[in-house]
Amino acid sequence: MSDWQDVAPAADLAEGAYVSKEIDGIRIAVFRVDGALYAIEDVCTHDGGRLTGGPRIGCRVICPRHGAAFDLATGAVLAPPAYSPIATFPVQIAADWIQIQIPDSF
Repeated sequence: MSDWQDVAPAADLAEGAYVSKEIDGIRIAVFRVDGALYAIEDVCTHDGGRLTGGPRIGCRVICPRHGAAFDLATGAVLAPPAYSPIATFPVQIAADWIQIQIPDSF
């Protein structure tokens, strides 16, 4: 595993919101849902578009382009046209910063 990477100050991410940032060439999105944090690669596996900006219902994010849906906790596909899961990442708060960890093999 790589080192933990800062994404944003924890106080900047309100309940129900997300923050998106590019880290090491990877577009990451972190969502706060019911107090929990979920980090995903911000790329729809159907067509490569961003998932942020689409509707979020509970722990489900829906691609704004074609409606593919994914589970924020597991990355699993919940609705086509996508059939491959999205990448998820470990996420934590340390020293009042939201941090994610990207595997070395990613």
